[in-house]
Amino acid sequence: MSDNKTATNTTTEKSLFAQRFRGYFPVVIDVETAGFNSQTDALLEIAATTLTLDETTGQLSLDETIHFNVDPFEGANLEPAALEFTGIDPTNPLRGAVDEKKAITEIFKLVRKKMKAVGCQRAIIVAHNAAFDLGFVNAVTQRCSIKRSPFHPFVSFDTTTLSGLALGQTVLAKACATAQIDFNNSEAHSALYDTEKTAELFCYIVNKWQQLGGWPLIQPEETAQESSAEE
Repeated sequence: MSDNKTATNTTTEKSLFAQRFRGYFPVVIDVETAGFNSQTDALLEIAATTLTLDETTGQLSLDETIHFNVDPFEGANLEPAALEFTGIDPTNPLRGAVDEKKAITEIFKLVRKKMKAVGCQRAIIVAHNAAFDLGFVNAVTQRCSIKRSPFHPFVSFDTTTLSGLALGQTVLAKACATAQIDFNNSEAHSALYDTEKTAELFCYIVNKWQQLGGWPLIQPEETAQESSAEE
């Protein structure tokens, strides 16, 4: 009896955020790189946006964003086509770039602080084409000999998939337009801008799902009880 009571109390004490994603703490990430290969190509920018969930309404919104320009690691490959696409000049001293370890350590520090505050057990990356961003985060973590990342090593929330389902669009700009989120193409391909727009898109989809009655899900036994009460 006491064990059941303790378990019930523990469940009750969990924050709504900790319940929403099965204990995961979603953090929106975007990286800008000098190529597609996370093992050989340089990370040039990284940004992370944490989220907050209103304990009364259950609505998700943007919380805090952290951003770094990053110096290429020693021996990193810099693909000219990638640099042309992003418009990033890694040699520009005005970038105020930091090394990979400084950037990833500060992001991990913020994530752990926010995650702990809401009682979540592990962070999970949210990104547009998430496998790409997660691959670079994992590669940097390994290169910097960081033993423990707050992020799950292979599970992610991909807004490409989510927006394809919810909005019929897979391109970030088009998905934002469909969701009536302002999107300026001239500012795109900046880690800071893309991260916050991806975060807005993720919040829109999660909140829309809630408004449509999709969360919290009504369990079959609850539906049966409601039907009995009406009779």
